[in-house]
Amino acid sequence: MGIAMGGTDLLSEKAALMRESLQKSQTITDNVVTILGSFDHRLSALETAMRPTQIRTHSIRKAHENIDKTLKAAEIILSHFDQFRQAEAKILKGPHEDLENYLEAIAKLRSNIQFFGSKNSFKNSDGVVSHASSLLNKAISKLQDEFNQLLLSYSKPVEPERLFDCLPNSMRPSSPGHEGDHNGKSNHHSESHNNNADAVVYTPPALIPPRILPLLHDLAQQMIEAGHRPQLLTMYREARSNVLEESLQKLGVEKLNKDDVQKLQWEILEAKIGNWIHFMRIAVKLLFAGERKVCDQIFEGFDSLAEQCFAEVTTNSVSMLLSFGEAIAKSKRSPEKLFVLLDMYEIMQELHSEIETLFKGKACAAIRDAAMALTKRLAQTAQETFGDFEEAVEKDATKTAVTDGTVHPLTSYVINYVKFLFDYRSTLKQLFQEIEGGTDSSQLATVTMRIMQALQINLDGKSKQYKDPALTHLFLMNNIHYIVRSVRRSEAKDLLGDDWVQRHRRIVQQHANQYKRNAWAKILQCLSIQGLASSGGGSSNAGGDGGAGSSSGASRALVKERFKTFNVMFEELHQKQSQWTVPDSELRESLRLAVAEVLLPAYRSFVKRFGPLVESGKNPQKYIKYIAEDLDRMLGEFFEGKNMNETKR
Repeated sequence: MGIAMGGTDLLSEKAALMRESLQKSQTITDNVVTILGSFDHRLSALETAMRPTQIRTHSIRKAHENIDKTLKAAEIILSHFDQFRQAEAKILKGPHEDLENYLEAIAKLRSNIQFFGSKNSFKNSDGVVSHASSLLNKAISKLQDEFNQLLLSYSKPVEPERLFDCLPNSMRPSSPGHEGDHNGKSNHHSESHNNNADAVVYTPPALIPPRILPLLHDLAQQMIEAGHRPQLLTMYREARSNVLEESLQKLGVEKLNKDDVQKLQWEILEAKIGNWIHFMRIAVKLLFAGERKVCDQIFEGFDSLAEQCFAEVTTNSVSMLLSFGEAIAKSKRSPEKLFVLLDMYEIMQELHSEIETLFKGKACAAIRDAAMALTKRLAQTAQETFGDFEEAVEKDATKTAVTDGTVHPLTSYVINYVKFLFDYRSTLKQLFQEIEGGTDSSQLATVTMRIMQALQINLDGKSKQYKDPALTHLFLMNNIHYIVRSVRRSEAKDLLGDDWVQRHRRIVQQHANQYKRNAWAKILQCLSIQGLASSGGGSSNAGGDGGAGSSSGASRALVKERFKTFNVMFEELHQKQSQWTVPDSELRESLRLAVAEVLLPAYRSFVKRFGPLVESGKNPQKYIKYIAEDLDRMLGEFFEGKNMNETKR
């Protein structure tokens, strides 16, 4: 019990101590709260007192920032002013000494104009921009002069020899001015067909040195940016157009109209056409191609201006070339012009794709149209010339005498004409297709057959000029044989066909048969036994010396007359037909053999049967002048075309 009381006292004592401690802590807390409340009041007062200072400090900071910005802006402005002064100094010196730095100065000047133009707040910006713009105009004016001077100094006519060196070896003329004679025709024709024109490489000359082109490009770019496009176009046209024309004139190109062409002799005109074909190829593949390259490089990035410049530079030169072609196409038609018309049509077709490529764009449309119009005009004139030729062949009324029955000049002319046509087979196919829309070679076959038919009609008419029917048939035999042989040896055989050839070979044989009938029928009658028997039986044998038995009652007098008549007729035939001509050796021998096969057996039989009647009388050699071998030898002289003096010797 005592222990318990003691414990209770101890706890009470500790509780009293804790109560006392809590009271002290509360007192301290109250004191701290009082102190903190005092601090809050003081801080609030301090903050109120510091606010004006903070505002002033912020304003000062903002002012410093504005000053920095202003200083930086001033530095930029001063920098541009410095650039402006440097650019001005370079521009005032001119572009001659250092064009690259001059162009750089212009670029800086443009940059300054743009800079100050955007600084509306800068008081003097308008004045600066005005001064800079004035300086820029002066700079561009000097650039314009520099461009013009540079372009003119490097724009020189191209010498013909330099152009010829750019051609493939096979197309280089041996001497200028002689590349177009009408073997010029066949030379041009073979070169464009035997050589693949598309595979031949042409190397256009550098009309302006490559190192100068970048400078001209930079100058042109500055002028375009300054709005001087019209002046640039004018300068380029005036500098380059005349040079291009002079290059063509040095080459030999002439501007001829229809009246000029009509006054020229055919040989001269033919040579000029051959030259024109050569000039067209040189102009398009070398000169115009070179000019296009120059335009594209100088005006790179400005395609429409490049096309316009190229069009204006080349217009006069193209017109000079095409005017000659137009003059030929419009001039009076004649058969000999057909092949040069085809040559001209051929070169226009060959150059068509290149013309379309070089003269692309709206600005060059008129040039493309002019070239196409000439191509169509040449095709139309060539087709009309075909019709003229067919009509001329049928109605040819030349009085050229072919007294020996040989091949008429008209025949050889027409056949050679047709052979040349087949050299142009692919060209004619294009031509007919363009005009008539045909797709095969049937038109050429039709035209060829019509020409052949017209020729035969004319030859039939000419054959009627001969008084001797035998010579009429010999003439027709010779000419139709020449036609058939020529067709068989040319491409015409494939076109006309075997039936045509065989039909005309039969015609040749028919005329040969008619010749034999008309030339030899009468003389063969002399070797007939008909009419040789005398009315008085064997009394004509003068005393019965055996002649009656061996000659079957023939009259010696009639036999002698027959021999005499035969001799005269054969000698006349020999004299006359030795002057006639069968130019084909195979046909000549065949005809001689055909005559010999009929004549010699008949003569041998007649001599064998009736010769003894004459030989038993006086002067038998007066009647039996020839043996069969003599006749055979003399037949070998037929159709040799000997003149009168030769046959009399």
